[in-house]
Amino acid sequence: MATDGVPEAWEVLGDPSRRLIFAKLAERPRAVVELAGELPISRPAVSQHLRVLKSAGVVTDEVRGTRRIYRLEPAAVLAFKDQLDAFWHRALAGFGDVVTPDPLEGSPGEDQP
Repeated sequence: MATDGVPEAWEVLGDPSRRLIFAKLAERPRAVVELAGELPISRPAVSQHLRVLKSAGVVTDEVRGTRRIYRLEPAAVLAFKDQLDAFWHRALAGFGDVVTPDPLEGSPGEDQP
């Protein structure tokens, strides 16, 4: 998955059913029938959600006999991680700016000349 596809991937994970599927596939690869048996949605609904996830580059599939086995796309997971890391570092930096007093402004409660 290309980095420029990450926003679309975040959008497809906005659906609660797709997040459940993502979480199940994070444990291990699975077939549609297995996912449907573990989730509160029908097999056709699981198939539709997987098509959306696949078109966004979040999952891949492999044909094994008469089944398709779905797994998370490692590049997509890495792109998610990289974006979350960048967000986390910006949030921490912003928090640090708020809680760390500026030495040029003096301490709260001090009289300014």
